[in-house]
Amino acid sequence: MADLTRTAAAPSRSGRRRERGALAWGFGLPALRVLLVAAACTLAWLLLVATVGPSAFPPPPLVAAVAMLPVNVVCLGLVVRRIRATGGSATSLIGYRRGRLAGDVLWGLLWLAVLYVPFAMTIMLVMWALHGDAMFTAFETVFFDPQAIPPLSPAVAAVLAVVAVVTFAPLNAPTEELVYRGSVPHDLARRMPLPAAILVSAALFGLQHVWYAPTPDAVLVYVCAFFVWGIGSGIIAWRQGRLLPLIIAHGLVNLLTSLPALAVPFLLANGTP
Repeated sequence: MADLTRTAAAPSRSGRRRERGALAWGFGLPALRVLLVAAACTLAWLLLVATVGPSAFPPPPLVAAVAMLPVNVVCLGLVVRRIRATGGSATSLIGYRRGRLAGDVLWGLLWLAVLYVPFAMTIMLVMWALHGDAMFTAFETVFFDPQAIPPLSPAVAAVLAVVAVVTFAPLNAPTEELVYRGSVPHDLARRMPLPAAILVSAALFGLQHVWYAPTPDAVLVYVCAFFVWGIGSGIIAWRQGRLLPLIIAHGLVNLLTSLPALAVPFLLANGTP
């Protein structure tokens, strides 16, 4: 009987250790990503200051997108390793099937539209809370800081633009979905209800975007809007059971935000600030 008792107790202790480990990964992985994003943006800003002179913080989207390359590589490696450690695979979590790719693209477009509505409404609501009736005029300054545009040469801007377009969307979308809608909610749900896990993951997702906000007012807008986006994406991932449609939706957003970078070298060459 004593042997049976010890045998039964061992898995319980092992299970508690696994649950503590899951909680540590559930908070630690997104927290690490937030810190890496902060470090990458800070280093990119310092490099700008050292090479072209005083520049506003955070760095402009063109530079920030390039700075995300090492962050995404590191985080993608970590999240794939974590998923494997829990007995799963990133491939199965993404859920790619050759025969249903067209359907997944349509799902991605649908989720993009579904997520964009509350996202845009949140932006409007926060802007109204901050600026009242002057909210539409404030859009001109809240999301754009002219001082954040560094005086780069057209050649340097062209290289950065190509790197941003080629690497940002293909890496950022799957990495963030695997982290914030895949591994993190799964780990957190071992120690808390799933709705709470989705909320925590969405909050960390929103916090990450602080480092992309061009002005102080934009910080609050970004945090709130991306928190709402994270909640919607978390619910979709839970209900659909795979991430590929969300990766497609997320990738389209990232692509649309990085493609304008290709115009920057031409604007600089023509003397446009």
